[in-house]
Amino acid sequence: MSLALAILGMALVTLALRASFLLLPERVQLPGLLRRSLRFVPAAVLTAIYAPELLLHQGAIDFSPHNEKLIAGLAACAVAWRTRLAFPTILAGMLALHLAARLP
Repeated sequence: MSLALAILGMALVTLALRASFLLLPERVQLPGLLRRSLRFVPAAVLTAIYAPELLLHQGAIDFSPHNEKLIAGLAACAVAWRTRLAFPTILAGMLALHLAARLP
């Protein structure tokens, strides 16, 4: 029963935090520093999701050429930086992963 209450409590706190930005009255203004810093949240969240996947190889951080995921991620980042298009980025990452997996 206490586990269910803990989950319910966490859900309510999360809902309150997320809804607070939508339900605040219009007269309440967020400070400028907070508004400027909120622009970086998506990039930070995406980095936290994919960085461990790219950097970890067999349970340890690996910057060697044998880390196929890192090679594919670097290729995808280069294409994304140059083209700013999603489809060529995905294709470049998949192609690099396929080719890196075939390296001896």
